[in-house]
Parts: sequence; structure tokens; C-alpha cells
Amino acid sequence: MRLLFLGDVVGRPGRLAVSERLPALRERWRLDCVVINGENAAGGFGITESICDELINAGADAVTLGNHSFDQREALVFIARQPRLVRPANYPPGTPGRGATVVETRSGARILVVNVMGRIFLDPLDDPFAAAERELSACPLRDAADAVIVDVHAEATSEKEAFGWFLDGRASLVVGTHTHVPTADHRILPGGTAYMSDVGMCGDYDSVLGMQKDEPVRRFLQKTPGSRLEAATGEGTLCGLAVETDDSTGLARRVSPVRLGPHLEETWPQHWD
Repeated sequence: MRLLFLGDVVGRPGRLAVSERLPALRERWRLDCVVINGENAAGGFGITESICDELINAGADAVTLGNHSFDQREALVFIARQPRLVRPANYPPGTPGRGATVVETRSGARILVVNVMGRIFLDPLDDPFAAAERELSACPLRDAADAVIVDVHAEATSEKEAFGWFLDGRASLVVGTHTHVPTADHRILPGGTAYMSDVGMCGDYDSVLGMQKDEPVRRFLQKTPGSRLEAATGEGTLCGLAVETDDSTGLARRVSPVRLGPHLEETWPQHWD
């Protein structure tokens, strides 16, 4: 199967990059499943129901979240009725929504999508490793799922890498989100799991992590209260990771970064063209 994971969608530039490019990419690359992290899609802070629908209509099979999951209070309500929207599985019991979902492709294949949030430099939620173990044990690769995608929304690279090794051979893809900067360590681990520490963001890179530059720079210089952070407004770049799996094992056999748009060097899986 051909899988595409797109990094954190930040504000309107990120949403436009997805809506303008993804439909054509699904056809061009014959994608079986697309997962998008949407936790910054609403002006950089959270997600609304209409924006979630917008990402799904553009071609997302599932939308994952992170530490901004509930910045938009309406998410507390609509997340329960949107089975394709996945918040971190290690939120405490009783939190609205779900930490995993199963996507069925057009060919009938079943893909487990899991979202967890790291605990280093972020809110101290429940153990993400235990949460991931619980979800993968309930729907293991090859036995109940034809592919498994795990979004590790975390600050620390060490925590993300530990997740890659923890799930190597049991997931098709373990991918990091949250830091909005694409790393250069995409690879297939020895057990067959595709891994990348951070896929970057879908947003305007003429910015500070997708936000207009002046206020973040001022905060570093002055360390005083100021105005609210606002999402940048320039042209967005689409960043993600493309993975091709083996039909018999569900593990990765090819992995390629995706960067389409201004400010970053463009790259894509040319073997799919």
C-alpha cells in the first residue's frame, strides 16, 4: 500500500496547501491512505468541525491531534461524533474522543491509526508507551490490521526515537509531529518500521513555526507580555512522509520525505511518478 502522512497543518496557509495539492497527489501517486495532523489548523491553535471536514474532503482518511487538541472548545463536542478525528490515546480516561481509529481503504484494507503525546516538555499525560501498547495489542499488525500508523506528537527527539525502536516491527510507520521542522532522519528501521523524528508542518515557512515573526522574536528579546500569536499568511509548503508497505507483512519497503512549496528544497517520491 501507499501511505502519506502530512505534518501539522498551521492556519490558513497550511489548509490551502492541503486543499490545493492533496486531491491531485492522491490520484497521481495512487495513495491508499492519507493521515494529517490537524492540531494547529484553526489559526495555529486547535481544530474546528468545519476545518476537520475541510481536511477530510481534501483527501484525509484520518486527522490526528496533539497538545492543542481542545484549544477550540467545540472540539470537546464534535470529536465524539467524528470517528476520523483522533486525539492522543494517553489523555486521561473520560476525555472526549478516541486515541485510535481503523480506516478502511477503497480496496478493503484496514489501517490502524494511533495518536500519542510525549511527556517531555509537554503536559504530563498518562504513559504514551503504555497507551500505544494497548492500542496495538487490540489491533495488531497482520492479525487485525494491514498497516499501522503511529503519530508521536512530542517535543523531545529522544522520546520520539525511543518510540520508533519500541514499535519497530509492529508498526508500518512511526512518525513524529509537533516541532514543525522536517528532520533528515527518515529511514526504515531493522524490523521494517518506517521512521522520521518530525515530518515538519504544512504551513508558511516564512515564519516562526508557522506564526508571524514579529511577536515570537519580541518575546525572546524582551521576555514581557505582548500580543497574541497570529498564524503567518504567506504561501504554505506541504511537508510529510510517503511510505510504501509490503502487502504480505504490512511493513515498510520504501520511505521518502515530501516537501512541496516555497522556502524549503522540494522533494517527493519520484519512484511513484
